[in-house]
Amino acid sequence: MSGTRNGGAAGGHERRPKHVAIIMDGNGRWAERKGMPRTVGHGRGVERLRDIIGAALNEGVEVLSVFAFSTENWQRPKYEVSVLMALFRRYIVREVDELDTRGIKVRFIGDIGRLPKDLQRMMKLTEKRTAANDGLTLQVCVSYGSRAEITEATRRIAREVTAGRLDPEAIDETTISNSLMTAGIQDPDLVIRTSGELRVSNFLLWQAAYAEYAFIDECWPDFTAERFAEVLEAYGRRDRRFGAVRAAR
Repeated sequence: MSGTRNGGAAGGHERRPKHVAIIMDGNGRWAERKGMPRTVGHGRGVERLRDIIGAALNEGVEVLSVFAFSTENWQRPKYEVSVLMALFRRYIVREVDELDTRGIKVRFIGDIGRLPKDLQRMMKLTEKRTAANDGLTLQVCVSYGSRAEITEATRRIAREVTAGRLDPEAIDETTISNSLMTAGIQDPDLVIRTSGELRVSNFLLWQAAYAEYAFIDECWPDFTAERFAEVLEAYGRRDRRFGAVRAAR
């Protein structure tokens, strides 16, 4: 349920996060450091995503949100953007069977209307095909920006008030959470950012209000499944108080 605060997954993965969100940063820099075009790095990044999805399943993660393309990324060179769109198409074509077989539900959030029409259709078909799956939920944030998301949610709430369907005094945090693109998805417990950058880059600003953060030095193509497991294990050792004070033992 959107807006909930939670601990780790049950069973053998006690104190593991249920919802992990990842800012998959550093593909271009990874390639440049190796003397290769930035687009090669994006291709390697797609391969890495496959590994991390498998690791998330093994670690008992229930929701994996990945920041694939931001609203700001539209400002990149047209060729790089076109390569990224081609990679999205290729990923869907190559992976949809495997994702469905493994019981993974796929959902796309963001300003999807800015994407090429054929890619929009592919995304909708993927969501429809995997909608009944009850395993890991893979939430792919494409053409996404949190400020734009919150702005649109505010407009939606304002229209409800104007139409007389919502009392302004009844607006609370749940109202806002249910108006966001992530409605129905629990808030992230852990946000990971690769590449050594120490910023949140307009990603799930409302939803991650109580999330733990992990800033990782490795660029995304070097972020292995083993490293992912280490980060989740470190999360399990954190004392999450949500503003409260623990009683002395």
